[in-house]
Amino acid sequence: MRVVVSGGSGFLGSHLCEALLRRGDSVCCLDNFSSGRAVNIAHLVHQPGFTCTPCDVTSRIRISGDADAVVHLASPASPFDYNSHPLQTLAAGSRGTENMLRLAVRHGARFVLASTSEVYGDPTVHPQDEEYWGHVNPIGPRSVYDEAKRFAEALSMAYRRSEGADVGIVRIFNTYGPRMRAHDGRVVSSFIRQALEGEALTIFGDGSQTRSFCYVDDMVRGLVAMIDSPRPGPINLGNPGERTVRELAELVLLITGSDSELRFLPLPVDDPVRRRPVIARAREGLDWHPRVPLEEGLRHTVDWFVSQPDTLVRPRQQSAVGRQS
Repeated sequence: MRVVVSGGSGFLGSHLCEALLRRGDSVCCLDNFSSGRAVNIAHLVHQPGFTCTPCDVTSRIRISGDADAVVHLASPASPFDYNSHPLQTLAAGSRGTENMLRLAVRHGARFVLASTSEVYGDPTVHPQDEEYWGHVNPIGPRSVYDEAKRFAEALSMAYRRSEGADVGIVRIFNTYGPRMRAHDGRVVSSFIRQALEGEALTIFGDGSQTRSFCYVDDMVRGLVAMIDSPRPGPINLGNPGERTVRELAELVLLITGSDSELRFLPLPVDDPVRRRPVIARAREGLDWHPRVPLEEGLRHTVDWFVSQPDTLVRPRQQSAVGRQS
C-alpha cells in the first residue's frame, strides 16, 4: 500500500510511518513541523518508499502518485501546543480534516481519523464506550482540542454518508513512549523529565484522578489494524488498565531511582476525573488489545530519555501549562 500520513513527524506519527515501512508499505509523510520534529523521521528519509513533503494540511494538499490510505494525525495534541495555538488547533480539526478527506476521496483511499478520548470530556459515564456522547465544555480552555476532534468526527461521517468515503475513526487514549517531547505538558513526559532532573514531580489535584496509559507500539498496531479494516468506527484504542496519577508518579520515581518529591497544585479547569476505555469493539473488530505492561513501557521510555539528554532542555519562550494529560 501507499499510505499518506499527516503529522508523520510527530511522536505517534513517526512511529506509524516506521511500522508501515517495516511491513513493506510506502509512506508519504506530510508535516509543517509545528509540533513534530525532523529528528523523529531522520532515520527514515533515505529508506526506499519514504517521502516527506513539508506542508500545512489546512492549505491545499497535493501529492505525487497514488494513495491507498490516508491517515490524519496532524493536530497540536499536547496541552502546551493547543493552549499556545488554539486557532491552529481548530483549523487542523476542521479545514485540515476536510482537506485530508478530499484527498482520500480523490484517490478512492481508506481514510483513518485519529480522534481522541477527549471527545468524552470529563465523563459522567465510567468506563467510556463508543456509545457515550461525552460531557464537554464547548467554551472552556480545553475546548479548542476537544471540539476540533468532535467536529472532525462529524465531518468524517458526513463524508462517509454523502460522498461514500471509506472512513474509519479511532479514539486514542493516553499514549506514551520514546520520542515524546519532554516539555509538552503530558503527564508521562513531565514526570520522567522532572525525575531525571531531580525536580519535584508536579501533580495537579490530589493525584486521585485516573488515566489509562497505552504504550506507543501497542497504539501503532491498533492504527495499522484500522487502516486495514473496513470498519467505520468509532473504535476506542487505549489500555483499559486504570491508574491514578499519583500511582504513575510513584512508579516513575521507582524506575528512575529518583528521590524527587511530589508537589501538588490546583486541578485545572475541566480536567477529567476518570478516564478508562472500553475496548470490546477493538478486540472484536480489529483483533486488537494492548500487550505492553505499564512498567515495561515506562522503562523503555525512561531509557530513551536517558539516551537523549538534549530532549530535556526546555525550548526558548516556552512556559509550563497546567494539565494532567
